[in-house]
Amino acid sequence: MKSQRPNPLAQLCLALCLLAPAAALAAPALQDKGWLPVDPAHLAMKAPVVEPDADAEVIFWEVRVSYESGGYDIGTNLSHYVRIKIFTERGRESQSRVDLLSPNVRGRETRIKDIAARTIKPDGTIVELKKEDIFERDVVRANGVKVKAKTFALPAVEPGAIVEYRWREVRNGIANYERFDFSRDIPVQFVRYTIKGAGEALVNSEGEYVGLKARTFHGDMTPFKKEKDGSYSTTMSNVPAFREEPRMPPEYNVRPWMLAYYAPDRKRTPEQFWNDFGRQLYEEHKSAMKVNDEIKRAAAEATAGATTDDEKLDRLFAYVRAKVKNVHDAASGFTSEQVEKMKANKSPSDTLKRGVGNWHDIDMLFAALAIASGFDARVAKLADRGDTFFDLSFADDYFLRTENIAVKVGDRWRFYDPGSTYIPKGMLRWREEGQAALVSDPKGAILVHTPVSGPEKSAERRRGKFKLAEDGTLEGEARIEYTGHLAYDMKERYESLSPAEREEALKDRFKARLGGVELSEVRIENATDPDKPLTYSFRIRVPGYAQRTGKRLFLPVAFFQKGNDPLFPTATRRHNVYFYYPWSEEDSVEITLPEGFELDNAESPGPVKAGPVSSYEPRAAVTTDGRTLVYTRKFQFNPSDTNGSAIVVFPPSSYAQLKRYFDEVHKQDGHTISLKQAAAPAAGSK
Repeated sequence: MKSQRPNPLAQLCLALCLLAPAAALAAPALQDKGWLPVDPAHLAMKAPVVEPDADAEVIFWEVRVSYESGGYDIGTNLSHYVRIKIFTERGRESQSRVDLLSPNVRGRETRIKDIAARTIKPDGTIVELKKEDIFERDVVRANGVKVKAKTFALPAVEPGAIVEYRWREVRNGIANYERFDFSRDIPVQFVRYTIKGAGEALVNSEGEYVGLKARTFHGDMTPFKKEKDGSYSTTMSNVPAFREEPRMPPEYNVRPWMLAYYAPDRKRTPEQFWNDFGRQLYEEHKSAMKVNDEIKRAAAEATAGATTDDEKLDRLFAYVRAKVKNVHDAASGFTSEQVEKMKANKSPSDTLKRGVGNWHDIDMLFAALAIASGFDARVAKLADRGDTFFDLSFADDYFLRTENIAVKVGDRWRFYDPGSTYIPKGMLRWREEGQAALVSDPKGAILVHTPVSGPEKSAERRRGKFKLAEDGTLEGEARIEYTGHLAYDMKERYESLSPAEREEALKDRFKARLGGVELSEVRIENATDPDKPLTYSFRIRVPGYAQRTGKRLFLPVAFFQKGNDPLFPTATRRHNVYFYYPWSEEDSVEITLPEGFELDNAESPGPVKAGPVSSYEPRAAVTTDGRTLVYTRKFQFNPSDTNGSAIVVFPPSSYAQLKRYFDEVHKQDGHTISLKQAAAPAAGSK
């Protein structure tokens, strides 16, 4: 697993301190303790301001930001106070229960503390939340990521009421960059951040004064206003609701937010900045890719007998993976305490001698071996499109969080990532494919677009051999195999789990869509193997899989899709549709039919075509003896533009067409075949 890049400006932490903000519209100033008085106009409010059909709306949201340098709460502290007006019964339902999330963002743990909440009823009666009614639970977000949350249900909420709550969000550790949100799941009339920074007092290693700066994305905040005591405040008004949708882009490519950071006041265009950055990156890594006699001998050994550039690079990739353990992978066997005590590798030859290293050590060794083999190898920086898309107009390297090796082959750059253990050669993590990469160069920066792996690289292959009973129970054996990005994502999740936890995760997946399912003899293979496909095999029993009605059985033929929900359940769409990467699926299912049953005018499910973008080809047939139903299914999704480059983002304007296609696939996946009980032979007949 790749760790975060080291932060070269760690000494310039955000020096933020607590400050009471000025009045928010009609709201009085925040007090040090207790609740704010309630404005009668807020209680009397009958309709939302920002979105006419809103069921509830934030009246104001005040956030005070401080930095704590001592004690358990060291890090950035955000003290939140939010006041919400409830307009409808739906608003009561949605806002009565509150989840305050504690995501782990870029390796920084977030904790939620000091929660207080209350309800102000339309008649002015106040009902406080009891401390014992606050719980902790796991919340699964729309993108499938599970996060911890502090949860509570506000008491006595009704239409016309106001609910409000305060809490403290503690982001552990020192950071030079902080993200601050401006939107919530309901519209916001007014939000203010108040920050006190000491930018004038900070000097970087080059002797330059640095100051507090901010960049807003997907929204317009007011310019920072400097207060008399040195604090800075900024506001945003009439912010639309942010609602998560399935298959949407990363939230920070959608919702309005602010990046606050310290930087010197340099007058450079983005082009000048990136050229300077590319030159600096090249100089910084020259020694890290140093070639000596030992590296030359290793390169010759690894490429012996190889005749083409592709073959040489493939062998170097495999050589590095075989010779060096990534100390941060669970499969390496090293504990975090052992890793912390290890000596740092100072050169590629150190990494090769010791046979252990982090992802950066492994990448640098591969680059040195490539250079020793006659290739031009460079460090390349990329953004993480699982988090944010790279914006070249922003002259700062904040978004370039990951690093790979670019190798010149002919007139093209190819990208390699041996330091990410579970990524096959010829691929990058999906987060790094299909976007701009900055290749370091002594003359400046070279911008190259990374390729996207085709659907055949990320495949899910499923096999099942079952027997159907007269009562509709299905029982048999199944095997599922994952490759490419599908395997990588699962191996990353599984490497820290025990075999029992992995087995339980598999069982939960089937229980979620097949009621009463029983799994046994579960085997999970290659969960931590960097090269082989991740594979499940198991026995499964599903009571009532086929529906029995009188003398007929209605049999769903697509076993591995039964119980799945539609991919796009809503009729309309606000955000872009975002597919992480192209993929393919291939199923083969055999079902032995119960004695005395035969097909009843059965039809096969039909194919669904979407030109070159996607194909879906199901087929159902029965063996010549009439005893076994054979079902096959092939699906692939490979969107591309006229140049053959993959497209992973679709605008809302194409949602209706996209939904129709996947709805038809879902319909065909639900295809059933009718079986009827054959008539018993007449008495006395042979």
